[in-house]
Amino acid sequence: MWLGEFHDPRLAEVYDAECPWGWDDDFFMAVLAERSAPRVADLGCGTGRLAIAMARAGHQVTAVDPAPAALAAARRKPGGEKVRWLRGTAGQLPGRSFDAAFMTGHVAQSFVDDEEWDAALRGLRRALAPEGRLVFDSRDPAFAPWEQWNPEDSWRTVVLGDGEVVQAWSEASEIGAGAVRVTGRYRFADGRELANSATLRFRTEPQLRDSLREAGFRVDRIYGGWGREPVGLSGDGEFIVVATAVPRPTTS
Repeated sequence: MWLGEFHDPRLAEVYDAECPWGWDDDFFMAVLAERSAPRVADLGCGTGRLAIAMARAGHQVTAVDPAPAALAAARRKPGGEKVRWLRGTAGQLPGRSFDAAFMTGHVAQSFVDDEEWDAALRGLRRALAPEGRLVFDSRDPAFAPWEQWNPEDSWRTVVLGDGEVVQAWSEASEIGAGAVRVTGRYRFADGRELANSATLRFRTEPQLRDSLREAGFRVDRIYGGWGREPVGLSGDGEFIVVATAVPRPTTS
């Protein structure tokens, strides 16, 4: 997760310009429509693009993020009034209150330590009704995408809504245990330069499966691309996970 882009208003604007609606959003909306899910949680909602779309489709959406600048940007968007915005974490979601939960934009990779990843999964498991679905994406480490996160390959021009041009590039370094430190750098037209860094965790498919099972989920499907290709057979380099909250045994 690009922490600076969600805490600094100027970088939140850059994020929205760089990340318009895409194939991933179409995929998540299609999965949401596969079964009845009136109540939806969007964890790590960022600036709210998908949460607002789900609310417009008729779902009761609670969107959660720890970053105030992201939530402020989300509330200002058309349709933002249809969503319940919550600053916080998965642990603040009410129990058994949702039929589906989403973590998109590779938010799952921002939980670097296994303990915090487990806490997030268990928080979502508590928030979901029995047989509720959890859907999220995480990059496949076999594709080593961080090798392209260098100034030469990642240099790009971003045009903001008011026409301002921002130069942007990325830098990355592996720091061990499946973790990569990434820094995004931005040069604005007025000469100001901003940077933000985040550590991202790249879990393997077996690691994801094991963590989900231990948190009380059944893995239904893992795709490798936005066209629902098998893992490893798409240039997208994704793990796109659809899991179900396993009903807990009743006690007599």
